[in-house]
Amino acid sequence: MKMIVEKIVNETPDIRSFRLVRPDGGKLAPYEPGAHVDVTVPGGPTRQYSLCGAPHDECAYTIAVKKEPASRGGSRALHEEVSERSELEVGAPRNLFALDPAANEHVLFGAGIGVTPLLAMAWRLAAEGQAFTLHYFTRGPEHTAFADLLGTPPFARHVRFHYGVKPEEMAHTLDACMNAASPAAHVYTCGPAPFMDAVVACAAKSRGEDAIHLEHFQAAPAAAGAGGDAPFEVMLAGSGATLVVPADRTIVEVLADAGIAIDTSCREGICGTCVVPLLDGTADHRDHCLSKKEKAANDQICLCVSRARSARLVLDI
Repeated sequence: MKMIVEKIVNETPDIRSFRLVRPDGGKLAPYEPGAHVDVTVPGGPTRQYSLCGAPHDECAYTIAVKKEPASRGGSRALHEEVSERSELEVGAPRNLFALDPAANEHVLFGAGIGVTPLLAMAWRLAAEGQAFTLHYFTRGPEHTAFADLLGTPPFARHVRFHYGVKPEEMAHTLDACMNAASPAAHVYTCGPAPFMDAVVACAAKSRGEDAIHLEHFQAAPAAAGAGGDAPFEVMLAGSGATLVVPADRTIVEVLADAGIAIDTSCREGICGTCVVPLLDGTADHRDHCLSKKEKAANDQICLCVSRARSARLVLDI
């Protein structure tokens, strides 16, 4: 859908927030905290950004974007070419990082721009009076987006700012944060991969993986699985057609060549747009959108990056 940039705020020297509204000012589809949307910059690429506004705001979606030095076009365009009243194409909210409704305490760990999905969670948890703490790690106050908002009610008593924590101090700091929470509290983290790895390792000392939730905003290079990058077959249950996926091509690409269009967005295994049911065969999961539990169930597969450990996969297409 087409949306208008109603307001832009420079949250830090390299992070801007964008408040997006419908051209007619009407209400938008509701979403749960942790959701993200696809944003297409005019003449540019499509990227995924977490919704970080108050989920109860029915008339606007808010995203925040960090200008990356090695931008592939998305963040650079949003910082340099988009202004207030600009028109953007925005997809419907999708959520792969939802709050667990069974948890009675939540501990949120964000680093840098990774705070964005956690901010929406904090809005909801504060509104419902739930027990939560947001640990926010940045280089310093000047690099802390939404600092004024998080430093005032209803967030102030729930937020802990951690400035300039050195890598060699991170494990000790995370241990102290985790020990201050109940062992039954669910943990949510978003930020650079090394930071999230450290949070997960710390959390795993005191709770099971079902209580640890991650949101990736950048794909790490895919490592070859047990099946390597060998060719394999995909069979389409709907038609019975069988296609060969070569070592140097993805399932999405092979399906497209056969005239079968699969909705995709990130092409990096992050957004979950191209996940389809898997009826038979063993997947080599290389995505960052399915949880460990979902991957272990082996009943769905992300077609843009994942491959096969077995000779054939049967897709519910």
